[in-house]
Order: sequence, then C-alpha cells, then structure tokens
Amino acid sequence: MSKKRRTGAGTPATVALDRAGVEYTVHPYHHDPAAASYGLEAAEALGVAPDRVFKTLLAEVDGKLVVGIVPVAGMLDLKALAHAVSGKRAVMADVTAAERATGYVVGGISPLGQRKPLPTVLDSTASAHETVFVSGGRRGLDLELAPADLMKLTSATTAPIGRSD
Repeated sequence: MSKKRRTGAGTPATVALDRAGVEYTVHPYHHDPAAASYGLEAAEALGVAPDRVFKTLLAEVDGKLVVGIVPVAGMLDLKALAHAVSGKRAVMADVTAAERATGYVVGGISPLGQRKPLPTVLDSTASAHETVFVSGGRRGLDLELAPADLMKLTSATTAPIGRSD
C-alpha cells in the first residue's frame, strides 16, 4: 500500500505529522454516534482488520496519566500497563482528565499532537504490521502510519499491554 502525506485534515495530530515530515494517509469515514465501539466501527468502515486499528486510552498509573495504545478488538491490560512504566497500580483515567490532558474528546483521542506529552506505551503487536491505524483527532477520522513513526513521534515504548476480550 502506498502511503501519502496529506496536509489539511485540520487536527493537531495531522499538524504534528506534517511538521515531522512523516508519511501517513488520512482515512475519513462516516461516524455513527450510536456505535457501540468507535474503534471497531473504524475498522469495519475502512475495511481493515481490527488488529491493525489501535485505540488510544488514558490510565492513571500511581496517580500520573499514561497513554496506552492497543488494538481495538481487545482491551487494555491495566496491570501490564503499570508494569510497563514501572508503576504499581493503574486505573482508567477520568474522562474529563483525559480530554483536558490530550485536547481531544473521548472517541477521538489521538496519540499524536496531544496537548501535553505523556508517557506512552504501544502494544507490542503493532510491530507485526507495516502500517497501523490510529485516531486522527476526531471521531470519523483515522490516520495510517508506520508503527516506528508512531513510536518516534510519541516517544513510546512497546510492551504487551493488550489482551483479548
């Protein structure tokens, strides 16, 4: 699949990618507000296997916000996330805190272009793919890029933080 760099999608995520000179492809799709799972909706709408589409979740590890990026078909393993950042206890972050820290709304939180840089862990399964899909910063917009570029731009580490439903 050829990757194309596109300007003008209008989110902090695309601005960050453009500034970094990273190749990516913008994938808009019709978002249904009644969708039960934004990530699975994206995978289906884009015709992509759910293991290539990743969701961005925020957790509090020992009182500090941490970003976990996992495949949409599974769940974030909070214990594994805490271990990955040398923490003891993790809980899902409060929605308001997540939105305030990232500058995005839940369901459209991108790991890229967040308001504040946060420790980030990408599930190790991402490296099995040439490209992965992540939120572009709003519901109905995904970005496709190489996992190595995602790691570089988010200063992420990798660890097995996802688990099957």
